[in-house]
Amino acid sequence: MAIVFGDNQYGKVDCRLLRVDRGVEGVPGRNAITDITVTTTLAGDFAATHVHGDNTGLLPTDSHKNTVHAYAKDGIGEIEDFALRLARHFVDDIAGVHRARIRIAQYWWDRVNDHAFVRSGRETRTTSVTYDGQQAWAVSGVSDLALFQSAGSQFDGFLQDEYTVLGETRDRTYATLIEAHWRHRDFTEGRDWTASYRAARDSLIDTFCTITSRSTQQVLYTMGRDLLQAQPDLAEVRLHMPNLHHLHIDLSPFGLDNVEEVLYPSDRPYGLMEATVLHDDAPDPGLAWW
Repeated sequence: MAIVFGDNQYGKVDCRLLRVDRGVEGVPGRNAITDITVTTTLAGDFAATHVHGDNTGLLPTDSHKNTVHAYAKDGIGEIEDFALRLARHFVDDIAGVHRARIRIAQYWWDRVNDHAFVRSGRETRTTSVTYDGQQAWAVSGVSDLALFQSAGSQFDGFLQDEYTVLGETRDRTYATLIEAHWRHRDFTEGRDWTASYRAARDSLIDTFCTITSRSTQQVLYTMGRDLLQAQPDLAEVRLHMPNLHHLHIDLSPFGLDNVEEVLYPSDRPYGLMEATVLHDDAPDPGLAWW
């Protein structure tokens, strides 16, 4: 029985970078910042280094990090476009590299004045761009999008067995920390990716805030459906939604009533729901999700 070398990839994880653009919007002294983390992943002819320890065809991951920093000198712009610039460099300019995937997380800062900013929460914009020398795929997304409903959520009529003690409810609080990724039908350079991102984010939030929830699963599907209907240039959306529990605190020992007013935010264990919603004519995802 022969042993063969299979699929492989390597890269540099979490290259941190903050870019300052000076004199933006034609205003002297007004700056803008772009705060990102970049991860590179390369695949190609790397069997020799794995099997024989021959590193002659291997670009050090330290060079990946340096490339990210050097390319940022010319500006970052939209993170999808920046990711494609990096991916094309690694595939087109580095011998032996057949595919590059660049993942970028962008952290938001709100302007205080022309040169000062304040970090706005945990929410992170994401993208993953893959390039194989001929075609590019783009997946955009958001992570750590915290949403909370103080009422309007219910969970009843569910299956029960001998281990079920959860009571049915027709009005409860509901919280989640959404991770969503949406795949674009095609990669169009120069697109207003930020506008697309904001529209997708707004769609997710609007559906969550207005739906009368029967279950997290129903909310998840409806969010995905509404997003695809609002943006037909998207092929599919994948959603990861934990059900973050806020538990009742018994105040009766103190002679106090507590009707869903004072709650304990419990971080674990938590329910987790995941699903994909897509158009029935969605094009082949190629390497987008690999």
